[in-house]
Order: sequence, then C-alpha cells, then structure tokens
Amino acid sequence: MTDEILDQKKARLEKLAALEEKGINAYPHVYRPTFTSQALNEQYKDLPNDTMTEDSVRVAGRVRAIRNSGMFMDIYDATGKVQIFSSLENLPDSEKEILALLDLGDIIGVEGTVRRTKRGELSVATTHLTVLSKSLQPFPDKFHGLQDTDTKYRQRYLDMIVNQETTQTLVLRSRIISTIRRYLDAKGFLEVETPMLHPIMGGATAKPFITHHNTLDMDLYLRIAPELYLKRLIIGGLPAIYEIGRNFRNEGMDTSHNPEFTMMELYWVYKDYNDMMDLFENLVQTVAKELLGTTTVKLGDNVIELGGHWPRKPMLTLVQEATGVDFLQFKDGESAAQEAEKLGVHVEKNASWGKVVETVFEEKCEQNLIQPIFVIDHPQDISPLTKTHRSNARLVERFEPFINGWEVGNAYSELTNPLDQKERLEAQVRLRSGGDAEAQMMDDDFVTALEYGMPPTGGLGMGIDRLVMILAQTTSIRDVIAFPTMRKKS
Repeated sequence: MTDEILDQKKARLEKLAALEEKGINAYPHVYRPTFTSQALNEQYKDLPNDTMTEDSVRVAGRVRAIRNSGMFMDIYDATGKVQIFSSLENLPDSEKEILALLDLGDIIGVEGTVRRTKRGELSVATTHLTVLSKSLQPFPDKFHGLQDTDTKYRQRYLDMIVNQETTQTLVLRSRIISTIRRYLDAKGFLEVETPMLHPIMGGATAKPFITHHNTLDMDLYLRIAPELYLKRLIIGGLPAIYEIGRNFRNEGMDTSHNPEFTMMELYWVYKDYNDMMDLFENLVQTVAKELLGTTTVKLGDNVIELGGHWPRKPMLTLVQEATGVDFLQFKDGESAAQEAEKLGVHVEKNASWGKVVETVFEEKCEQNLIQPIFVIDHPQDISPLTKTHRSNARLVERFEPFINGWEVGNAYSELTNPLDQKERLEAQVRLRSGGDAEAQMMDDDFVTALEYGMPPTGGLGMGIDRLVMILAQTTSIRDVIAFPTMRKKS
C-alpha cells in the first residue's frame, strides 16, 4: 500500500470520526428507497426541462462524482445513475456538515423532490441526507476507471463498482442460465443434482483435483463431469434431465479455460446425436434472440452469425481439408503419428490413432472454425462413452460445436451396451496404468447399472462460461466469471 493510499485512508477515517462525534451512525441498519434509478427515470421520462415538482422520493446509491463542494453528486445503484442537488438552504442544520464529510465511494440515502434541470438532467433536490456506509478505501477516478487488469479480477467488487459493463456482463450471465432453464423446462426436462465429490473419476478425459474425507478416511475427486451419475438417473427411469453446475479440472489456464467452470449437461431418451445438434442450435439461437434481440455477435475482429442452420462436418474431413491428408488410411497410432510429424504436429509417445487425429485437428483446424459448426464423427478410441458410428466402426456418433475457434460443447449418441462399455473403460484403465493421467477409471457400479438396461439416449454438455463469452462478446473467460482463479500474489 503506497503512502498516498495510506494518507487517503487516514483522511477517510478522520471523516468517519467526525461523523461519529456529531452522533451520526455511518453504518445504519436499514434504509428504504422508494425508487431505483431506472424506475425514477422511467416515472419522470416526460418531465420537461427546467421543471421542479413537489413530488418527494427517496433514492440510495454509491457516490461516484462530487462537484461544487457537494452541491452536485452522482450516485449509482444497480440500475444506473441519479444526480443529486444539495442546496444548503434546503438541508436541516444537523445534516449540512455531512456534505463536507462525504467521499467518492460512500453510500448515501437521499430524500428530496424531483426536478429536471435546464440541461435536461433528472435530479433529486435534497431535503434529507443519510450516510448509509462510509467508504474507508480510496476509489479510482470516475473518468479513468479501474485500468489494472490484475486488480479487476482479484477485486471483482471494485471492478463492478467502477465498471458498469462488468456488472452488466454478470447480470447477462445470470439471465442466460435462467433462459436455458426455462427453455429446457418447457420441453419437459427435469433439473436434477448429482454429487460433486466422486469416489471414482469418470465422465470425461481430464486431470482431477483430489481431496480427502477425514471421517471416511478416503480420497475423493472433485467432479470433472456429472455424466455417469446422470446416466444412472436415466437408467432409473427419468426420461429427460439436465444439471447446471460446477466442474473442476486440474489443467492449464488461458483466456478460455478456468480450473472450475460451469457446465449444463442433459440426457434425453430415445434421441441420438442428430437430435442433440438440433437442440443445441435452437437453444443457442433462442437465448441470443431473447437476451440480445439478435443472433449476430462480434468477438474481437470476428462478426459471427449464430442464426440459420449450422454446418455439420466430420472431424476427419476437416483435417483432410486443412492438411491434404486422409488419416483414415492409417491403421494405427504409430503410422498416423509419423504423418503428423511430417505436418509439424508433435504427438505424445504411443498415442492412439484417434489421439493423433485429435491432436492434428486441434493444431490445424480449431482456430479456423470461426462461424458456428458442428464437428462430428470423432475417433472411437478417444470417446469411451459414445456409441459406435452406424457406418464406420472406427468412429463414434459424437459432435463438438465450435464458435470463434472455441469448443462450446460435447455431445453423443450415448453408449448403452454394458459389455462394450466395460471394454472401453478397461482400455482407459490400461492407458491410465501406462501413465495417462487424464484417462478414465473403471466404474464397476456404472457398468452394473447399464446391465439393467439403458434406453437409446442422446446426451449433451454445454460450456456455460464460453456461451456467456460469446453472448457478452468478450474474448476472456475471466470477464464472465465473477471470481476467476488467480495465481497467488508474489
């Protein structure tokens, strides 16, 4: 903390002491405004310029600007700004000295009459002034805002106070989730909850976080995906379910990845991955139209159209278009890896054929998938929970939707054959034993559940954070998560 900040904090503490000496409680229990900023502006939108009313109102908010020794102030609540006009002749003697003791960031309540200035500014002419919370920390200048990116993310509360766009983004996030819920509920889906602490890691290929339960004396994994528990509910007889919740993956961080993230995952009986593509496309378009009024968004230099029918292209087709190589001609991972190296793509030692294809796709194709597209028909050996493709046994019926070069979901025609599923999980166990920390574990109870019979089912996972990024038109995941994970300060 710099000497300047310490001096400012000291000055604010002195003002707090001065308020207390006057018998003023700077942190009262309650205050009851009669209008928000937005409601006040709506109520008096037709009030002519240079008009004073006798209408008495109460408003409250944080002081963001002080002019003319407190005669004019701008206060902000969650809905916007109200200008406050404080004439000493209209204030009670007991409140006149309060003006000199106010600072930027203080929260105040104002009772007064409504007026519109000659310049057209709607204002409240103060008759009573109440301090609701004395701010002891200095605030960034109103006109320059909070410029330091690190501070924005570490002190999100300050970022929200200073930058209205941040608050608007977080409000949009909440409304996106609410709209998704309404959309699915209207289709007959049931929202459910499944465990976040898993005794067996499964449902996705990822590195987990591990914790320990003292009473049971056992390690548990923070869930990387809810998939296997949701499928148990499908087996139990629920026909259409979804869950929106946190998942945790102990992996890298960048502008589109955070260690904890929010995902919507759903399952719908008697459907396949074609139905899931229709659902995903329509859901995104519905949310965009309802909340933005348009299906067109801008992300950096890219103008993206979410409307219309999204193309559906096999992963291997996209790879061949980008590299000129048909990887279906290779029968194993070793020969595919040799070809990948010729393309300048390094793959892990002993990578499977499907892993090689996926790696080439990630390096040669992903960044070019700007407009919405469904990348379909992935290799089977990287998709252990997915039904084999009806026309090619090396592939599965799986898709990933891409927008702006980001994968924003993952969906399958779900694997329902318990014998096939057991073999796939055993293959994952072998990979894990060979050093692949992301490979899945054997979940015998899940296989047992499948043996009771699971109907044909379509499953879909959607990354909520990335969808919010797209609709909020920002290219950093930290902008759409209230409290992103941050490195410790040195």
